[in-house]
Amino acid sequence: MQSTLSNTRSDDDASAAPATGPTLYVALEGERPLAGGLRLSLAGVREVHLGRGPARSWTREGDVATLQIPDRRMSSRHARLLQEDGGFLLEDAGSTNGSFVEGLRVESAAIDQPTVITLGATCFILNPAELVPVGTSANLDTAKLASVPRGFLTLVPQLEQQVQRLVRIALAKLPILLLGESGAGKEVLARAIHEVSGRKGPFVAINCGALSPTLVESQLFGYVRGAFSGANRDEPGLVRTSSGGTLFLDEIGELPPAAQATLLRVLQEHEVLPVGANAPVPVDLRVVSATLKPIHDSPQFRPDLYARIAAYVHRLPALRERLPDLGILVGALLERVAKERAAELRLSPELATLLVKYDWPLNVRQLEQALSVATVIAQENLLRPEHLGDALRATRVSERPPAAASAPPSGGSAAPRSSPESPSARPLSEDDARLRPVLEAALTKSRGNVSEVARSMGRTRMQIHRWMKRFGLTPESFRG
Repeated sequence: MQSTLSNTRSDDDASAAPATGPTLYVALEGERPLAGGLRLSLAGVREVHLGRGPARSWTREGDVATLQIPDRRMSSRHARLLQEDGGFLLEDAGSTNGSFVEGLRVESAAIDQPTVITLGATCFILNPAELVPVGTSANLDTAKLASVPRGFLTLVPQLEQQVQRLVRIALAKLPILLLGESGAGKEVLARAIHEVSGRKGPFVAINCGALSPTLVESQLFGYVRGAFSGANRDEPGLVRTSSGGTLFLDEIGELPPAAQATLLRVLQEHEVLPVGANAPVPVDLRVVSATLKPIHDSPQFRPDLYARIAAYVHRLPALRERLPDLGILVGALLERVAKERAAELRLSPELATLLVKYDWPLNVRQLEQALSVATVIAQENLLRPEHLGDALRATRVSERPPAAASAPPSGGSAAPRSSPESPSARPLSEDDARLRPVLEAALTKSRGNVSEVARSMGRTRMQIHRWMKRFGLTPESFRG
């Protein structure tokens, strides 16, 4: 475990600012949703060929690389990425099923911001300027990390760095406070901390917000027979039950003041006084706490208790902040909700794209519910958007703004494509007013050949694509 999760940075690099680097993620394979994800550094790569292959593989010769995915919906030579002028160009290579950018089919598209690309049933995320901490491994395939607890798996470089630190803390006995939105996976991470800690006792989870105010102390700290009416036998309580293991206090900010005072003494003295007892009982305690929002300045929470539970604070990102990890999560959740059937399930290209593009306001819990509904409704092994029921309907109606314009319908007009909402409808600056007709004339003359336009205007193809995006033009509109 320690070798698998060993820190990827030296301590000397701990304070170094992260650099930016182009990064390509295999976020989700629709044909193999249990396959996990892949992170690839595109630093120094001029061209990437993407296509179908017998296995997921990444090869590189000089500045040209090839990424193969075992996706039967992909063509063997499906598309290519070209890095130039501070961004990337995606060019379809005459594939059978087309190339899609943010859910829209394109023949070519300029990419200069984090963008979802769908080829076949596989979703990629291309980030031209990913933040990469110093010392982070260039490439990472989660399929090769089977021994790592699910709560620690991530492809996101900055989160990977934080997880490496958390692993070192987990191996110690320091108390940890987890901060994160509802459904972000705090208990899953707490269980992972317990797993790598090597502690032999049980993992005991307590929702502090659900404890009965009148019984909280007896529930937490136990009681002896005869301590109160109905106490017919000794009960160790949840704290003593976790001795030798890990006590997970979820929603610790909801713990009543009286119980806070008692818990503080337990953490200070490493002993519990059960209700009705005369002598304390020693405990070997390791506490991991969690809360939705910071409690360090809450008037309802004791600052001395906070100091005891928050030796190390770790913030869990929301799912929308770690979308490259979607394949990791989908695989783990399908195995949980579909069990033996999980290995036979596939995702349609439309569903895979929808899952990667969605904002997930309720985080991993919402993803689990959506997959649970889909596996129950689907009578076949191919899951489609309609199998989600109403869970994500809002996203299907109102999608994110596309990163590139779609191709015109078959038989559409050769006139430049624009609409009242498109960039071309905005008031043009004086320079743009002069540039647009020149660009349109060059596109008309070349019949939408961007490379020819770039040569004739003495600019890079990336710049031509940026201008077309600014004016709401597509090369397909000039190929009639």
